[in-house]
Amino acid sequence: MKKNFILDTNVLLHDPKAITAFGDNDVVIPIYVIEETDRFKKELSELGRNARVVSRLIDEYRRTGALRDGVALPTGGTLRVMFASKELPADLGNSLTMDNKILGVSLSIRELEPDKQTILITKDTNLRIKADVLGITAQDYDSERVNLDEIYSGMAEVRLPKEAIDRFYQDGGLSTDELGAEFNKVANMFLHMKDEADESHTALGRIEPDGTKISAVFRARSGVWGVHPRNMEQTFALDLLLDDRIKLVTLAGKAGTGKTLFALAAGLHKVLDETAFQRLLVSRPVFPLGRDIGFLPGDVEDKLGPWMQPIYDNVEFLLNLTRKDKRQGRSYRELIDMDLIEIEPLTYIRGRSIPNQYILIDEAQNLTPHEVKTIITRAGDSTKVVLTGDLYQIDNPYVDSTNNGLTHTVNCFKGNSITGHVTLRKGERSRLAELACDLL
Repeated sequence: MKKNFILDTNVLLHDPKAITAFGDNDVVIPIYVIEETDRFKKELSELGRNARVVSRLIDEYRRTGALRDGVALPTGGTLRVMFASKELPADLGNSLTMDNKILGVSLSIRELEPDKQTILITKDTNLRIKADVLGITAQDYDSERVNLDEIYSGMAEVRLPKEAIDRFYQDGGLSTDELGAEFNKVANMFLHMKDEADESHTALGRIEPDGTKISAVFRARSGVWGVHPRNMEQTFALDLLLDDRIKLVTLAGKAGTGKTLFALAAGLHKVLDETAFQRLLVSRPVFPLGRDIGFLPGDVEDKLGPWMQPIYDNVEFLLNLTRKDKRQGRSYRELIDMDLIEIEPLTYIRGRSIPNQYILIDEAQNLTPHEVKTIITRAGDSTKVVLTGDLYQIDNPYVDSTNNGLTHTVNCFKGNSITGHVTLRKGERSRLAELACDLL
């Protein structure tokens, strides 16, 4: 039996393609949603872009018939735009608010077509609560949602015979046939191999991009720009970051696990020491922690300074600058002046083609899937893209830990021969920072 899905404004602003996400069921857009969408269309933001896409899509469907009567969708359902004809209970408050008008449309649809189930789709928690009180089925829109526990970690622990691990060390590798036919051999997955009889007899390896061999993990004995891996996950991350065959690396982990520091160290090594890339391009989305301090004075570089300070701090740490060096005028600016490092806001990345560069996008958990797509599609020939982020520290009100751009990218690119992912778990910043992440 077909169902009626009523879409809230926030659903369409989150994903304009939601109109065609409900199969052969019927989709209803309250006219008030069109009004709300119209308020955003002039914004030069992701919301503004999505608002304009929604308007264009609905207008294209309008040309095929009358929206008030319903026009055919390519999925087999219909699309209607409707007013509310049903009065809400007087105790609900102001019936003229947009949320209440949308509830009115839901009640009207349910009364007009009682043989169909009516479902309100909204990302507004309070609206779902009010709908439930009125007896209207309400659901969140979760086309990109995945359970945090199900997110690909990039690694696995396996038990092997002693002879297999000895052969791994002797030959520098091992066939993936040793893992057994039932093991899911994901390209670029890291393996913590343990002896079946002796847990202290272990080895670390990575499944090669073609999935046929397990190779030894690269270990930088002298470190990379003074940074040494302190745990297994950091060793895995550095292996991906230094492998030129891997064009997209995603690193997820709580604060203090070394995501940004290792990504920067590897980038500086690749750009300055190996000259494998022309430039290190660093960016991060601009979302304040707490109350915003308002507009900042100066040019673009001055305005960007406070937001990029965490990047500057890490670069100065890697450069090992002393107070004396700073008094003598040495700073990360030397690398910027030499055009070896570029710090750029994400605002200006659309439309660019960026060849032969090492691109680091920090705090990627605050990006939408579309924004991440925009960034990755800028990568030109011989470019490497690194996304880092903490899935539990999200400041963007329009995404959460399960539908943000970083999570979406990890799951979409899992198993691709030129991409790799590592989830870092152990904090190495300080004992206090580790306790704060675990206890607060």
